[in-house]
Amino acid sequence: MNALHHEWLALQAQHERYEALALAVKLAACAACALVPDRGLALALLALLWLQEAVLKTFQGRLGERLLAIEPALKAGTGLPPMQLHSDWLAHRPRGAGLAAQYLKSALRPTVALPYPLLMLLVAVV
Repeated sequence: MNALHHEWLALQAQHERYEALALAVKLAACAACALVPDRGLALALLALLWLQEAVLKTFQGRLGERLLAIEPALKAGTGLPPMQLHSDWLAHRPRGAGLAAQYLKSALRPTVALPYPLLMLLVAVV
């Protein structure tokens, strides 16, 4: 196996790990609804967990971008330089508002956002 194969395997494992971490954050949000008696604190905690999941999904997306660059190179047998995840990201890294926009975009993805408004509504009503 060449370096790109090894890189793909490592990145794919981490990509899946971020998915599991995001699920754990969702479970913590559900637990917060049941275990935090103060509505205001529960709502604040849900907002914080929503943001945390958005950050995780943004990091996962960066890995996914690199995976999507590696896969065609592996298929075509071309010479994409291996082990360039951080260099490539740094070359295109958004600053300030652009980085905040990435996190907000991740937070509003349906797979991230779906439970949080519903849980917040549940906390506010019950």
